Amino acid sequence: MRLVFFGTPEFAVPSLRALLEEGFDVEVVVTQPDRPHGRSRSRLHPPPVKVEAVAEGLPVVQPEHPNDPGFLEALRLYQPDLGVVVAYGHILKPALLAFPRRGMINVHASLLPALRGAAPIQHAVLEGLEETGITIMQMEAGMDTGPILHQVPTPVATDETGGELEVRLAELGALALIEALALLEAGAITPRPQEHERATYAPKITPELARIRWEEPAHRIARLVRALDPRPGAWTELARRRLKLFGPRPAGPAPDGAAPGEVVEVDPAFVVATGEGALQFVDIQPEGKGRLGTGAWIRGRGAAVGDRLT
Repeated sequence: MRLVFFGTPEFAVPSLRALLEEGFDVEVVVTQPDRPHGRSRSRLHPPPVKVEAVAEGLPVVQPEHPNDPGFLEALRLYQPDLGVVVAYGHILKPALLAFPRRGMINVHASLLPALRGAAPIQHAVLEGLEETGITIMQMEAGMDTGPILHQVPTPVATDETGGELEVRLAELGALALIEALALLEAGAITPRPQEHERATYAPKITPELARIRWEEPAHRIARLVRALDPRPGAWTELARRRLKLFGPRPAGPAPDGAAPGEVVEVDPAFVVATGEGALQFVDIQPEGKGRLGTGAWIRGRGAAVGDRLT
C-alpha cells in the first residue's frame, strides 16, 4: 500500500518514524514550507517532519497551498493508495481528500467526538479531563467529523502539562496508527460514525485565551498554566510588561483582603492571590527573556509583596 504522509510539527514525527520502521511504503512526505524563526527572522527553519523525512531519504514537497490544482497534479506522480495526516496544519478540501484511492485517515489527539479542533491536547488539560487519547478517523470535509476507525484511551495525570501530554500522545498516536493500518489491511475495521450530538470543541489557543484572569479560582488558573506549558505559555502583566508563569502549586487560602492578582509572598516562594485561594509559581519568563526560577527573578527585583498582576 503506497502512502502519502502529511505532517508538520514534532508531534507528527513518531508516526512517520513508526511507518518506516514497520516497513510501510511512504512514497512522499508533504509538509509546510520552511518558516523564519527567532528575533531576526532572517533564517528559514525546516519543519521537524521535513528534517526526519530528509534523514530517511524520502521525497518532500512543501506546498504553500495544498488544495491548489497544481499540487494535486504533482501528487498524481506518486499514485498513493492512502493518505495519512498527522497535525499537518491545513484544512484539506474534498478534492484532495478523495485523491488517494482509499482516501485519507487522520491521527487526532482526543477521543472523538470530544475536543474536535486545533488544540485538543491543551484543552484536555484546561478542562481537567481525567482521560483523553488518540482517534484514527477517516477524513471528510467536516472538521474532525469523519467516521472513527480506531481509538486508544489514556489517563491524564492531575499535574501533567500540555507539553508532557503531547509527548505521550505523539507516541501513542504512532502506535494507534500502525494498529489501525494493520486492521485496515486485514479488512478488520468497520468505520463507526461519530455521535455528533456529543461533540465538544478545542479551538486554537489565542493570546486572549492564554491570558490569566486572576479573578478566577486557583484550580482553574493552575489548569490554564499547565495546559500552555511550555508553549505558548499562560501570561499576565506587571507594570505593563508581559510575564509567562509556569509550575503552579496550591498555596492555600489567600490572605484576608488580598485582591486577585496581588503578590502576597516572595520569600521563600512566589505566591499570588486569585479569586479563590492562592497559587505558588515555580518558573517565570519575563518578556523578551528566557524561562527562569521565580526565586532568581525575585532576587533580580522582579516583584515585591503588594504588587498587582493584571
